[in-house]
Amino acid sequence: MTLLDRMRRHQSWLKWSLALVVLAFIVFYIPDFLQQDNTAIGASSRELVAEVDGRPLTAGEFQQRYMAQVQAYRQQFAGALNAQLLRQLAVDQQILSQMVDEEVAVVEAERQGIRVSDDELAQQIFAIPGLQENGRFIGEARYEQLLRSQSPPMTKAAFEERMRRSLIIDRLRTALTDWMAVSDEELSREYRTRNERVKLQVVALTADAFRSQVTVSDADVAAHFEAHKAEYRVGEQRAIKYLLIDRDQARQKVTVPAGDIQRYYNANIQQYQTPEQIRASHILLKTEGKDEAAVRAQAEAVLAQIKAGADFAELARKVSEDTSKEQGGDLDFFTRGRMVPEFENAAFAMAPGQTSDLVKSQFGFHIIRVTDKRAGSTRTLDEVRQQIQDQLQQEIADQQVTTRAQQLEARIKDPGDLTEAAGENGLMVQESGYFQQAGPVPTLGQAPQVAAQAFQLADGAVSGGLASPRGVVFITLAGKKDPFIPKLDEVKDRVREDTIRVRATELSRQRAGAVAGALKAAKDFAVAAKSQGLEAKDTELIARESALPDVGVSPQADRVIFALPVGGVSDPITTDTGTLVVKVLERDDVTPEEFQAAREEFRAQLLGERRGRFFAAYMGKVKEKLNVQIKPDVVTRVTSSLSL
Repeated sequence: MTLLDRMRRHQSWLKWSLALVVLAFIVFYIPDFLQQDNTAIGASSRELVAEVDGRPLTAGEFQQRYMAQVQAYRQQFAGALNAQLLRQLAVDQQILSQMVDEEVAVVEAERQGIRVSDDELAQQIFAIPGLQENGRFIGEARYEQLLRSQSPPMTKAAFEERMRRSLIIDRLRTALTDWMAVSDEELSREYRTRNERVKLQVVALTADAFRSQVTVSDADVAAHFEAHKAEYRVGEQRAIKYLLIDRDQARQKVTVPAGDIQRYYNANIQQYQTPEQIRASHILLKTEGKDEAAVRAQAEAVLAQIKAGADFAELARKVSEDTSKEQGGDLDFFTRGRMVPEFENAAFAMAPGQTSDLVKSQFGFHIIRVTDKRAGSTRTLDEVRQQIQDQLQQEIADQQVTTRAQQLEARIKDPGDLTEAAGENGLMVQESGYFQQAGPVPTLGQAPQVAAQAFQLADGAVSGGLASPRGVVFITLAGKKDPFIPKLDEVKDRVREDTIRVRATELSRQRAGAVAGALKAAKDFAVAAKSQGLEAKDTELIARESALPDVGVSPQADRVIFALPVGGVSDPITTDTGTLVVKVLERDDVTPEEFQAAREEFRAQLLGERRGRFFAAYMGKVKEKLNVQIKPDVVTRVTSSLSL
């Protein structure tokens, strides 16, 4: 990770080092005004977006977290953030899932008797470096002032409750995973697996290249089907009848006044502003654990070389202690607010081509050179009018759909009510085809909430309002099909394609086998390939799971390639998409010194990954046993009422 990445990731708490607070589920607090009831639009803060074993998760809490995440994305994407991008990122589902998972963890922690006392919480807070001065706690008044100064601001009570919950969850994770360890042998093997690199010449004979040579009869197709019937098994399927409140139809009826567009533009002008950006390179000499005076003297010597005409990028590669040294110190373009203040103030004060004097930050001494600058700009209302109109039109339509769905939810209690409610409201009851739980719902598209409910719904029952890409739907079961193996006629085209692919792959393997001897014996692999009417393609140094020319990622190929010495040529390697023969041109193996230097840091990383996977799997099982109820209509109302 480059220093720039670190600055970007931690900029919000570089003001005061909140290291102990950055635990798995901590999120920032949004001011009290966001908790006020909103009965005109959106949802009341007391409404529930979900329940976990009877424990309420409120719309107010969801709104706080949603707005905090939107603010984070706004900083990341700058003027590019809009409602469409938020939908693509599925921010609402991310936040809801996070809230549910956190509550599940707290429930499990309480079941196991895990607690954090007031004294333990206070000790953790007092230990935060940013809340200390000369080794002592800064006091309640300054503590609360610092919380209020954060963006977004935090109250003491909310901050401490979040920290308590995070500490509880962290203790649960420790209790569940502390037994796990990584042996030295595992550590060495995994480090080599992740860090070894090879440079190759690849001759790929793809199955597609042999398709024209393959002819299959109906008998061949039937034989393939008989031998591979299990591959064509169809899982359980269901069909539904549904009443749809169509969001697109609602949107077409909405007219947005010009004044609303102007007000939205004025209130959200930052969305349409591109801030000033600069591109800079830097050389960093770290001071942590070193004699600062000695580091300063070293930095001054480097600066003197630069002023004397030395190549900045070359010096960065030689002496910089940041990983950006590999790019000659280049940090690419960045805006204000992405760097620590000392670095930012110096960089933005310079013109392209200028080099700074020494700049001291918490990381050490920097020498900064600005290489380019882009002026800030603001898109005019005319440029974004249509975008705003479309967004407001959709938001109003979504609110209308939600309101109508609430009204119908009180009306629809059994399947017969669907038809009556449709007639009363000028709507239609429609029927889907059969679908599987993991697939799209015919006529509705990818609608996971609808599909999940369809496979939970009892016969004769009707759902509440469910979110779908087309709008809110109420569903009842129309039919069920148990898992089955289809008849050949039903999947004949698919089986024919599979049969051709298998035959073509076999032809590629035979051709590779015929030329492999010549390729192995040749002094020049590429020339030998060309003499056989084939092409050898070179790679850069690549790791495992990298895409190989023409065949893509292949675990089968990786196992062979990384066992070969420099100059070694493989036997034909058959993959899912063809056959290849490779020659190893160069190996970048892990040295004992490299492994020793990275050993303990990598052990912590690998152990963290394994513990994380175990904890996630464990909590998944816990979650299955709890009664988790989601209220998608409330989530929709909250998000549709929030302005960007």
